[in-house]
Amino acid sequence: MLSETSRLRDFPALTGRTYLNTAAESIPPVCTGDAIAAYWRDKLLGMKGRDGHFAAVEACREASARMLGLQTSEVAFCSCSSEAYNLLATALQLNGQDEVVVTDLDFPAGVSPWLRAATPPRLRLWKAVEGALATDDLSLLLNERTRLVQVSLVSFYNGHRIHWPAFRDTVRRLAPNALISVDITQALGRVVLDCPDADILVSSTHKWTLGIHGGCIIGIPAVAADKLTTRAGGWLHLENAFASDRFERAITRTGAASFSVGMPNFVALYALNASLRYLENVGVPAIAAYADPLVARAQKGLQALGIPLMCRWNGSGILAFQHPRSTELHAALEREEVHVMHNAGRIRIAVHGYNSEADIDRFLGVLRQLLERTTNS
Repeated sequence: MLSETSRLRDFPALTGRTYLNTAAESIPPVCTGDAIAAYWRDKLLGMKGRDGHFAAVEACREASARMLGLQTSEVAFCSCSSEAYNLLATALQLNGQDEVVVTDLDFPAGVSPWLRAATPPRLRLWKAVEGALATDDLSLLLNERTRLVQVSLVSFYNGHRIHWPAFRDTVRRLAPNALISVDITQALGRVVLDCPDADILVSSTHKWTLGIHGGCIIGIPAVAADKLTTRAGGWLHLENAFASDRFERAITRTGAASFSVGMPNFVALYALNASLRYLENVGVPAIAAYADPLVARAQKGLQALGIPLMCRWNGSGILAFQHPRSTELHAALEREEVHVMHNAGRIRIAVHGYNSEADIDRFLGVLRQLLERTTNS
């Protein structure tokens, strides 16, 4: 996707290192830094700078909507996925008779709000088998009391990707009162989305989208807006924030707009607008077509080394494996400027469009050398 020249031009921070940790933190392109500088120039204008600030928000909304396959009016922003899910909890107002289905492959932000609710709903856990979520197992958890099914399109934990059509159809058939919430943080910008018909889409901005911290994209199709309107206080999401009746009632905008409760984190949205347009210019289908063979190359290499994956790869940008000597393996990789994620015996690699065959081969080569030294000692 990138020539060596364009790679060094757009991602100079990658010079001399192999970076395979985008699922934790991305390396933004130069244009993202330029956008941050543009925010600073506007900020120095004082109040006049807000003209640029709010123009950047609207430009980012347009780019985000195209990436999600939604209308501009169906997209808004808050500060992070944790905030988004806590706001979602205010919209649903669940009680002890309601049920929420979550998975053991989901990130804590999508699970913990239901555990911390004043009146917690019944939480039902969809458990992965051999690293994958099977719709047959989900079927046993769904009923007329199910109010929400929360999943990640791609799991942060092991890279498993939900088979969307089968999942969606199962929920709609067996849980007619349920809304579907999808965390697309580990997908947006890397895989072609196939879930615009979810009731709510949530994505952080500092991973595959090549942005920075402090932003979160919320997508809610208009058909679900009335059911997914937050009950939070604030001002930006109100129709009457400064009207004469503001001390008598608070009239909230519906759907996605209700999640933008206060002043936007402008700098994050300047950055996101630039990074999404960079990705859009390349094209997510082109990124997937380029990067998927690199993931397959890594998978084949790990198999040759006798290292089993935590789940069968099915089209995400992530591979993960556990190893009894993971700490030693991780330290050896770091010494060679090969950067991966390591946590609790698990090593995870993430392959984006700025990676190359050389990155994969270098990663596998360091592993091979360490394992061979161990075998021969």
